[in-house]
Amino acid sequence: MNDPVVRAVFARDEVARYLAGSHGVSGDEARAKVEGYLDELRTTQRYELYRALEYPLYPILRKLDRFDEHIGIAKDAVASGRRVVYASNHRSHMDYLLELLALDDAGLRPPVIAAGINLFGGPLGLIQRHVVGALPIRRNTKDPAYHITLKAYVAELLRTQDFFFYPEGGRSYSGEIKSPKTGLLTACLQASLPELVVVPVSIAYDLVLEDHVLARQKVKRAQRAFSREVAEMVRYAVGYRSRAFVTFGPPVEVRGFNAESRTSVLELGHHLMHVIGRQVKVLPTALMASALGPSMSDTELLDAIAARLDVLKAGGANLELTEAPAVMAAAAGRLEDRGIIARDEGRFRVRDRNLLRYYARGIEHLLPAATPAAATV
Repeated sequence: MNDPVVRAVFARDEVARYLAGSHGVSGDEARAKVEGYLDELRTTQRYELYRALEYPLYPILRKLDRFDEHIGIAKDAVASGRRVVYASNHRSHMDYLLELLALDDAGLRPPVIAAGINLFGGPLGLIQRHVVGALPIRRNTKDPAYHITLKAYVAELLRTQDFFFYPEGGRSYSGEIKSPKTGLLTACLQASLPELVVVPVSIAYDLVLEDHVLARQKVKRAQRAFSREVAEMVRYAVGYRSRAFVTFGPPVEVRGFNAESRTSVLELGHHLMHVIGRQVKVLPTALMASALGPSMSDTELLDAIAARLDVLKAGGANLELTEAPAVMAAAAGRLEDRGIIARDEGRFRVRDRNLLRYYARGIEHLLPAATPAAATV
């Protein structure tokens, strides 16, 4: 293989140990495993073609109004010459598009992005691999050859390119901020780049395009073909309209964290998810979903929203609206149009409990358990 990144991977100590039999496989068999995974991982971003992708995607992008917060943080980090790793929460398949477009619109070349291997089938896979420059990730494999190869490849890739990944792994099916996985974070630390920083990114939607699919399943049980997911997303895109807020936070230094210590990597991962969760935009739909009981009058709902706003303000949450009547006015129509709530005889009633809880969990980490609550939905 003539790829310089591939050559550098084979020169790394952990790969050399694997080839020598550290995991019970050696010789040609071990090398064939590593070469096979490297061939799967190799990716190329063709920037000119990448920019043109916005046009065929316009029918779905026009349904979303994107708002970027503190994008100057990312611009300053890149301008300073640091190697930048972006770490974000993961709400929707739209995240890949919107967050990288935020960087591109700011004049920053989009980084290589980690994406589930189910997104690499058929023509879409060719676009991901040869235009977007996405890195296919096998999230459920136990093969040590894969994990060693992946971490080594990402570590070497970081020597020349910035990187974007989702510490939670896949999308949140429950709506909550999930605990981090350590694989890709370990790979970033293994690059041993003193100039490396992690820029935390948060994304929030009024309404998530595939919310019905995610909330119904709650927990991901099996990897599904992306074509099937696209078909379901198209179904729920009828009448869909939403906003997306992409928020960038101050860079996190990684010096002092040890790639060889799982405890140290986990500490960094939990810190990043805490920061990402703290800066996520608190939107009216999530706030109203958190406050709403099975059946509430306007007055009852306004009181419940106001109680949450008091807690969120005191905690320095990233609020869009700060008054209960404005929150209710902004959220009620969106939730009703989505089939989540209904207005009946002067009261708000819950039509889809799973979806309501899905949105409420998006800000649950910002609210202590003792927050005055409505009746359990």
